This record gives sequence, C-alpha cells and structure tokens, in this order.
Amino acid sequence: MRKPFQIPVRTLLLATAVIGFLGVFLIWPIAHSFQRAMTDEQGFSLLYLKALFQEPRQLEAILRGFVIAALVTVACFVVALPLASVMARYRFPGKALFSGLILVPLILPPFVGAVGMKLVLARCGALSTLLMRLGWTDHPVDWLGAYPLLGVILLETLHLFPVLYLNLVAALANIDPSLEEAAANLGASPARVFRRVTLPLAGPGLFAGLILVFIWSFTELGTPLVFGVRGVLPVLIYDNVSTVGTNPIGHAQVSLILVVAAAGFWISKHLLHRQRTVATLGRLSVRRTERPLSRPATLLFYLAFGLVLAVALLPHLSVILLSVGRRWFLTILPEGWTFAFFGRAMASDLTRGALVNSLLLASGAALLDIALGFGIAWLCVRSRIRGGNLLDAAAMLPLAVPGIVIAFGYLGCFSGRWPGTLMDPRYNPMLLLAISYGIRRLPYMVRAAHAGLEQTSVVYEEAAANLGASPGRVIRRITLPLVSAHLVAGGILCFVFSMLEVSDSLILAQTETFYPITKAIYTLMEGLENGVNVAAALGVWAMALLASALLWASCLLGNRMGQMFRAG
Repeated sequence: MRKPFQIPVRTLLLATAVIGFLGVFLIWPIAHSFQRAMTDEQGFSLLYLKALFQEPRQLEAILRGFVIAALVTVACFVVALPLASVMARYRFPGKALFSGLILVPLILPPFVGAVGMKLVLARCGALSTLLMRLGWTDHPVDWLGAYPLLGVILLETLHLFPVLYLNLVAALANIDPSLEEAAANLGASPARVFRRVTLPLAGPGLFAGLILVFIWSFTELGTPLVFGVRGVLPVLIYDNVSTVGTNPIGHAQVSLILVVAAAGFWISKHLLHRQRTVATLGRLSVRRTERPLSRPATLLFYLAFGLVLAVALLPHLSVILLSVGRRWFLTILPEGWTFAFFGRAMASDLTRGALVNSLLLASGAALLDIALGFGIAWLCVRSRIRGGNLLDAAAMLPLAVPGIVIAFGYLGCFSGRWPGTLMDPRYNPMLLLAISYGIRRLPYMVRAAHAGLEQTSVVYEEAAANLGASPGRVIRRITLPLVSAHLVAGGILCFVFSMLEVSDSLILAQTETFYPITKAIYTLMEGLENGVNVAAALGVWAMALLASALLWASCLLGNRMGQMFRAG
C-alpha cells in the first residue's frame, strides 16, 4: 500500500517560520500601504490615487521621474551595448581584467558619489574652471542650475550601466551562433546580421535589463535629494514621512511606485523566460567560439573602455579629492591637501556613532539573511514541501519592491502600535532597520545558497542519514560545511550593501542617535564649515570597505559573482 505524502515536522516548522516572517515584514507593510491608499472614511475609494494625477505638483513629479528614468535607461543602453557586444564575442589580452573592472562603478552608490559630483558640477566647480582654462567659455557655468536633472541622470547612468551590461552579456551568450552564421551565409552584412538577427534574439534579455535600470532609477531617493531635485515621487514620499499616520497621500505615492516596480519586474521575468525558450533554440548542438579581436580593434576597444571607465570613476575620484582637499573653488583640483577630514570623520559623535550603528545593522542583516536565505534555499532544493516555487518567488519579491516602499510601510505598520518598544521606529528604529536591510538583500543570499545546494551532491547527506545522523546533525555537519563558501560570499554582499543602504536609512532613522552612515553623510552635507569634506571622508571609508568586501566575495564566487546583479 502506498504511503501518504508526509512532511517532516521540522520541515513544516521551518516553512511556517519563514512564511510568517516574510508575511509580517514584507507582505504586511505592502498590503498596509495599499489599504491606506485605497480607503477613506466611507470604505473603498480611489480618491487618493486619483489625486496623484489631478494635483499639478504630484503629476509633475510623476512625469519628471519617468523622464529621468527614461533618459538614464537610454544612456545606459548606449554605453553598455558596445561593451557587451565585444566582451561576449571576442577574445583579447586582458579580457578577464576588463570583466572585473566593469563592475567597479557598483562599489559606490550614486548617493555618495553625488557628494563630490555636486561640487564638480557647481557654478565655480572643477568643470566650469576647466572649460574657462581651455577658452571654451569666458564665465562660470552653473550646470546644476541650468540643467537641474543633469547630475541625477549622470550619476545614475554611471552607477547602473554595469547592471545592464551584465544582462546584455548573458543575453548575447545565450544566442545560437548558427542562426547568425546562416544569415551571414545568405549574404547579410555584419551590421545587418546584428540588427536583424542578434538584437531580436537578445531582445528579451536586453529589455529585461532595460526595465531593471528603469525601475531602479525611477525609485531612487538619495541622488535627487542630494542634488536638490525635490520634485520627484521618491522625494515627495520622503517629505511625507512626518505625516505617515495622518496623511494617506504618502501611501498612495508608495502604492504607485510599487505598481510600476511590480509591473516592470513581471515584464522582466516574462521576457527572460521567453529568451530562454527562443534565443537558446538549438544551442546544445552549436557552441559559440570567441573570435580573436584584431590589433587595431583591440586598441580602439582599450581607448573606448578606458574613456568609459574614467568617466564612471569620476564620482569616486571627486569624493576622494573632496575628502583630502583643503579648498576647492574655481580650481580644477583642490588647493592644499590634508587628511584631517578622515580624522574628523572618525572623531565626532555623529560619525562615530553612525559607523557603529551601520556595522551593527549590517552585521545583523547579514546574519538574518544567512539564516533565512539558507532556510528558504533548503526548503526549495532539498525538502519535499509543496509550493517551493512560490516560496522562492516570495524570497525574490524584494527585487521588485523598492526600499522606500518597505521603509514607508514599516512606519505605517509599526509606529505607535507598540509604543516604547524596539518594534516602534519612532522610539528605536534599530531592529526594523536591520530587518529592512535584511529583507532588501535577501535575494542575494537565497541565490547564493540555492547555487551552493544545487552544486552539492545529496549523496553525502543521504550517507550520513543512513549512518543514523539526525536531520539537524546532517545539516550542521555535512550540508553547511559544503555550502559555506556560498553562504559567506552571499553574507558579504548582504553586509556591504546594507552598510550603504539609502532609502531605508533616510526614512526610518529620525533621531541622530540611530543614524547609519548614509543618514550621517546627508546630515553632514547640510552642516556648517567643511561638513561636505567630512561627509566625503566618511564616504571614502565606506567605499574602501565595500570595495574590499566585494573583492573577497568575488574570490569566493568566481564567475558566479555577476549573477547577483542580473535581472533573472
């Protein structure tokens, strides 16, 4: 007689705990914002959502956000497509080095880079001075005043084009080369083959990356806040933090952002699924062979890549120069050098407390992600529980939920509900900050643990179980050691990106005692003499930490490092 399907008690308890945690700290805040946005005193109502499109200020902010996102997406496409095409199809000296350097812009959030770039683009900044020295203009140019969106678009493009590049390389690598060869054999020129065959086949992956960049730039809070572009939806949400419990318009703004992000994420997944079923047709029979790049073409690529990388590193360089320059006014480079600002960045109560807070918060978020991510991956890969795909999809949901949505939802759900406790962000936001950091970076850990479990044979675990080891002992003595490299690498990524999380920090940390690094940097920028320099020095400390941790994670993950930043 066939035994009925049974789920082990420990597996059931683990699944219940995971689902309960995600329900409280991910689903509930989202549902709460929707509920507040679509109800009034009489019940269900679309009054507040309609107000977003009827009030001129709200509508202008929405349109401006779409314009910024569209321009950033186009700019990223222009930069990433040529680089990805060469890297996916040709071999040349130094290719592995260039593959690593292309990820360098990711080590600094545009929010921190804006600290230095704001001074470079200022009326009396380095760019205006350079143009006057070259004789191209006879007076300083106020770039940010004349083109208020320039700084935001530039910074977000320089930060996000590697994300699109990774998606493009993956899309181009999945194309069956025999289809391109067939078109070439029929007389099509290389340009025509690329336009009529390659791009359509890579289209789903390409558009998935474009959508990811669009959503990322549409929901960015820190960069427009630093550049003073307050007429965009994320900044309006930030301005409504103080009235989160009384003014439903903030929840309506959050709901609109969530709808846009969720729609973009769904389209991205749909397109990537389509690419896997169409673009890889016949790929098992033909393997792409990288062609050698000619010497003139290699030299041209070196020059083009060097130019792109130099511009992409300009925010990093400007932050470093600002942190060591005594005076930077109507000069191309700072006048006088000092390391005093690094000392001040570590000496003041604000910055020292912010650094300690960020280390505690990021460590807590990483530990939470290791436990939660491994549990979810184990349930999906090793257990017999039904609905594993739904659980995996729920774990990936934070990719489609901007941090500003989660943070605003936490304020709405937990403020005043348990006054005077760690669950009340108005009293002490540290616990909710750590949880929000962990929720935001959970997909990194789930993917890392998922990859580790899939690459580890289950034979070792079965052998230990057959020798009498309990399920807990098998996991503790066999499974965890075998996937430890993946867990450490995923934990490092969760830690370093939590250290520089912007949206959650700006919204949840309302008291100086609980400021993380990013909130301290923003506060210093608004401070008195040399506050910007100290903010830049704090940004350099954070940048060095992030760079070293990413290097460590790259050594552990190898070629799988890029998968953490792809759309699917």
